[in-house]
Amino acid sequence: MEKIIRKTLAEQAYLQIEQKIHSGEWPLGGRIPNEKELMAQLGVSRNTLREAIRALASVGLLEARQGDGTFVTAKSELDAILQKRAEKSEPLEIFEVRRALEKEAVALACQRKTSEDMTEILRLQACCQKAAASGLEEQFVKQDTKLHLAIVAAAHNQLLMDIYANLIEQIQHSIFRTAELTKETIIGHPALIAAIDRGDISQAQEEVSRYIFHFQQLILQEEVEND
Repeated sequence: MEKIIRKTLAEQAYLQIEQKIHSGEWPLGGRIPNEKELMAQLGVSRNTLREAIRALASVGLLEARQGDGTFVTAKSELDAILQKRAEKSEPLEIFEVRRALEKEAVALACQRKTSEDMTEILRLQACCQKAAASGLEEQFVKQDTKLHLAIVAAAHNQLLMDIYANLIEQIQHSIFRTAELTKETIIGHPALIAAIDRGDISQAQEEVSRYIFHFQQLILQEEVEND
């Protein structure tokens, strides 16, 4: 007979709080309810609650700020771990990881995309082009990030999506550093999207390698100029 493993009250409180964070009920950067409210919501004692909060803080999901409350700092344990690691990475390392993730994502997207996926990708492509035409760099980066997320989502691999989404802050920073609002081959990634639409894996992966290499050269040039 399989042994039934019972969770402690603190572990149960941990899981309930984790679910509130993961679901977005408690948004990233937001302050969570105070102790009295949480004790009532979860039906636990102050000591049990504090044990759960300490455990969540230790893995990076929460941060207690003296005199200000406790705040959500990551959406999941994976998010917290990856962000801490990514913050220590050099820009070129981020681009190497982007290339690996995006090449696999576009290969899967070529095989698994749906008509709904392509509709969303094309909508976001148009948003990128509109933002670029207006010269609004910050808006362009925001739309370009959404476009890349939509392409990865079209791969229909949840683990790949989770890893990519949890690295998005650093990826977005890499996009912002290399944003080029005048380079038509990059704005909206027309060749890449066309390749995904017709299911051309080789061409789609080649397009990823092409723009990642271009961005890497910009970073290297910037580093030389700053020396």
